[in-house]
Amino acid sequence: MFIFRSVVGKLWLTIIGLVGVVLLILGFFLVNYMENYFAQATDQRENMKEVALKFSEEATTHMYNEQFYQLSNELLSFQDSRMLVISTDMKEMAIPRTNGSQLAEFHVSDFYTEAELKPVFAGQTIDKQINKSRTGRFDAGAEYLVVAVPLFNLEGGIVGATLLYQSLQSLEATQSYMLRLFVYVSIVGFLMTTFFAFFLFSQITRPLQQLKKAADFITHGEYGTRVPILSKDEIGELAKTFNHMGEKVQESIHALSQEKEHLSSILRSMTDAVITLDVNGSVMLSNPQGEKIVEEWSTIEWSDDEGEPRRFPKPDTALGDWGLMSFSNPNTLPIPVPLIPLFEAVVDESAEAATKLHVQNGVWSVAMTPLYSRDQVRGAVAVLRDVTEEERLDKLRKDFVANVSHELRTPISMLQGYSEALLDDIPSTPEERVELVQVIHDESLRMGRLVRDLLDLARMEAGHLELSFREVEIDSLVRRMHRKFAVLAKERGIALSVTLPEEPLILQRADEDRLEQVLTNLLDNAFRHTPAGARIALKAEACLSKDRPAIRIEIADEGQGIPAEDLPFIFERFYKADKARTRGSSGGTGLGLAIVKNIIDSHHGTVTVQSTWGQGSTFTICLPCEHK
Repeated sequence: MFIFRSVVGKLWLTIIGLVGVVLLILGFFLVNYMENYFAQATDQRENMKEVALKFSEEATTHMYNEQFYQLSNELLSFQDSRMLVISTDMKEMAIPRTNGSQLAEFHVSDFYTEAELKPVFAGQTIDKQINKSRTGRFDAGAEYLVVAVPLFNLEGGIVGATLLYQSLQSLEATQSYMLRLFVYVSIVGFLMTTFFAFFLFSQITRPLQQLKKAADFITHGEYGTRVPILSKDEIGELAKTFNHMGEKVQESIHALSQEKEHLSSILRSMTDAVITLDVNGSVMLSNPQGEKIVEEWSTIEWSDDEGEPRRFPKPDTALGDWGLMSFSNPNTLPIPVPLIPLFEAVVDESAEAATKLHVQNGVWSVAMTPLYSRDQVRGAVAVLRDVTEEERLDKLRKDFVANVSHELRTPISMLQGYSEALLDDIPSTPEERVELVQVIHDESLRMGRLVRDLLDLARMEAGHLELSFREVEIDSLVRRMHRKFAVLAKERGIALSVTLPEEPLILQRADEDRLEQVLTNLLDNAFRHTPAGARIALKAEACLSKDRPAIRIEIADEGQGIPAEDLPFIFERFYKADKARTRGSSGGTGLGLAIVKNIIDSHHGTVTVQSTWGQGSTFTICLPCEHK
C-alpha cells in the first residue's frame, strides 16, 4: 500500500499506535475506577439503612418535635438526602422545607404503596431504588435510593415508618456515560493527534519534497536548481549539503560542457571529415563533414570482387554478421563500405593505417587510428580528406606540361626542319620552296593561335577580360553560326541542322563576339570528332533557370563521345580526352573548352555536357536573359 511506502504514513501510524496504547492504559484504569464505584454504591445502600435506623431511634424520643426533623433534613441535605415520617395509616408528618437544599421534595406515595409498607409496619427494614421508569416526576437520568425502617414509640410499639431517600446516579447510566466519554475522548484524541502529526510531518516532509523536486530538476539538466534553507536542524544541514552538491555538479557539468563545446568546435571547424567507429563497425560519432560522407556513401550500391551488389560486409569478415548488427539500433549508421578493409586491418593489427580511396569521381585520403580501452581496441577514428582537387591539379599539371610540350614541340620541329631545308637549298624548284614556306607559315599561325588562346585564358582567369555588353538576338547568332559551318559540313558529309522557336530569343546584356567564339569552339570540336554521314544538331529555346527566364543552347553530335572518367576534367586547360589523336594543322590547342567555360561564367550562365562513349556528346549552355 502507498501509506506504507510514505514517510508521512509510517510516522502517522507510529504516533496513532502510541496514542492507542495510551488510550488502552487509560481504559484499564477507568475499568478499575468503575469497579470501585460499583463497590461504593453497594456500601452506600448499607450506610443508608444504618443512618435511617439511627434517625428512627432518635425520632422515637422526639416524636412530635418539628425542629428535630427540620434539623435532621438540614444535616441530610449535605449528603443529598431527605427524611420522611409517616404513620401506620399512611399519613405523612409535615416537615418544614430545608432552605438551600437542591434535592427535589417527594412524598411517601412517590416511593411506596401501602401494601409495600406493611412489612415495615411489621418491623422489617426495606430498601428500594427508584428511576425514571417508575415515575415521571424525576429528572432525566436521576435515580434515588429509598430506605424504610419502622418507627417505634417509647413503649416499643410501631406507630409508623421513617423513610430516607438519597439521589443516586444509576450504574448503567454511569457506565454508559463513561463509555461515551471514553469514545469521545478517543475520537478527539485521534483527530488532534492526526492534525498535529500531519502538521509536524509537513514541517519535515516539505523540505524533503523540495529536495526531491530539486533533484528531479537536476536530472533534467537544470543544474542551477537550489533549495531554500528554512531551519538549522538536520534537514537544514541536508539542504545546505544538497545545495553545495548542486554547485559542485554545476561546476563539473559546466567544465565538461566547455570541454565538449571546445572539442565540438574543433571538430566542426575542421574541413576534414572525422568518423568514430566502435569495435563492431558502427558509427558512434562524426562531425558534420563526416556525417555527410556516411549518409552519401550509404546510398551507393557497392559491388564485391565478383561483381555482385554489396552494401554490407560479408558474414565471414572480422565484423561478423554485420548487417543484422547495424539495424539492431536504428540510431546507429553503418560503416561506409570503402572503409571496411582499412578498418579491419586497423582492428586486427592494432596499428595506424592510411590509404587513398577513389569513390565515384572523388579521391579521399584516409588516415585511421585505433581507439583503446584498458589495452583493448574498442574502435577506431578515421580522418578523411577530400584530395580530389589536389589530384585534379596534379593531373592538370602533368597534362599541361605534356600538352604544352607536345603542342610546341611539333610546330617548332617542323619550323626547324623546313627552315634547315631552305637553308641547305634542298628544294630544287620554286614550287617546292613555296610549299615549305607555306608549312612554316601554317605552323607559325598555329603557334600564334596557341599563344593567343593562352593570353585570352589568362586574362579571363585574372578577371581582366574585356566584354562589350549589349542586347543580343540569339536566334540571329545561331542562324549565322549555321551558315558559317554549313560549307564545312557539306565538305565532310555531315548533316548540320538548326532548330529555333518562332518567337525571338533576346539577351538583354551579352557580348555577341564572345558568344560567337563560344559557339565556334563547340562546333569546331563537334566537327573534329564527328565522322562523315553523322549528324550535328544546333538548337536554341527559351527556358527557366532558378525561376528566372533564360535561353538554352544545345550542340549535339553523333561523334565518338567522351569517356566517363574524362568528363569532370574536359573544361580544364590543355585537357584532351582523345590523347592519341594526330595533332595536325587542324588539331586543337586543348584550351577551347576552358575558354568556353570562362566566357559563359562571365555571363552568369552555365555550361554542361552529357556524353556516352561511342554515342556522341551534347553540350548545353544556359544564359539568363537579364543580369541580376
